[in-house]
Amino acid sequence: MNRRQLIGCTLAAAAFMAAPGAAFADVNRIDVYITGDSNIINFWNNIIKPAYETAHPDYTLNVVSARNAIAPIVERTLAALGTDADPQVDIFDENDPNLPSGAIEKGLWVDFTQAGLANYDMINPVTLETDYGLPYRGTQVVLAYDTTKLDPEDAPTTWAELVAWMEANPGQFTYNRPDTGGSGGNFVRRAIHEANGRDPSLFRIDNYVEGESDELLAKGFEILKEIAPYTYGPGSYTADNMQSIQMLAQGVITMAPVWSDMALDAVNKGVLPETIAFTQLSDLAFAGGFADMTVPTNAGNLEATLKLADIVLSEEVQAKVVTEIGAFPAISWEHLPEELAAKYANLQPASIPTFPGGPWVSAISDGWFRNVAPHVTR
Repeated sequence: MNRRQLIGCTLAAAAFMAAPGAAFADVNRIDVYITGDSNIINFWNNIIKPAYETAHPDYTLNVVSARNAIAPIVERTLAALGTDADPQVDIFDENDPNLPSGAIEKGLWVDFTQAGLANYDMINPVTLETDYGLPYRGTQVVLAYDTTKLDPEDAPTTWAELVAWMEANPGQFTYNRPDTGGSGGNFVRRAIHEANGRDPSLFRIDNYVEGESDELLAKGFEILKEIAPYTYGPGSYTADNMQSIQMLAQGVITMAPVWSDMALDAVNKGVLPETIAFTQLSDLAFAGGFADMTVPTNAGNLEATLKLADIVLSEEVQAKVVTEIGAFPAISWEHLPEELAAKYANLQPASIPTFPGGPWVSAISDGWFRNVAPHVTR
């Protein structure tokens, strides 16, 4: 029956008598909470919703924009656990199952390894971080470059090669300041990784110690100071992610770090010309990550929601993750159309390092302005 056992048969019957249409909608509705921007909301409404409702006409998808208000919704869902209350949420499109603390241990989230999803085995293992989160779209910082100025065979694929290319081509590379966009921010973090043995495990959300950790960051800032004379300007940095893409489009520079989804979307829309290509560092990739869907175990329509999760992982929807929003698919590229996989071969991640947030964020931004770009006004 579900929707919390028809929200208690007596209440459901009363609701039906009072407003039969509304009661039917509640019982057969899948509530999807979205934390992404309008492009993600549009993707769910225009791609996923019709695909699901065609396959399961007894249900409708209710797409709700949560943005930064997801925490109280998760708390409400946790509070309803173990009761007959319907949390009025069936799936979150992007959510950390580790939050709130203890949620996994209390049994709040579905373990997708045990959920019987038909498409689960198609997931690219590199995208999986937890059994309680289901990846469906991802992004990663990559190097975008102008093939009219740089032969793809000569594109750098290691940090050392990148620095050597910058030194040989002064003024043809830039990145945005780390406080205004993740493409430049993750370029800075890649320098920090490089300076610390390319070991991302040194940086965790819970191990920042003022002074001690700042010494690790300082090693990376020293590398960035050394390459600053070879950046555009020199020492000029773009205002945000999009300005780097615009400078590439205008031919002002030859190369810049960019978010893969933003760059693919720019190519698809003609903002970037087809002559722009992409490469990733093979010694240690730039940071990125995947959006993990979570499904509460007390979802009102749990079985129907798991069928929705399976459709999101289907080859058809995952191909549109690439073509419509320019993101990485969660399933392995071998399951997508051959021509699509070939077109984006250089973007297919072998690894996706991460860098923690929390106190590291301000420490990196403050340190960059103080040590690398004291001439830049915040």
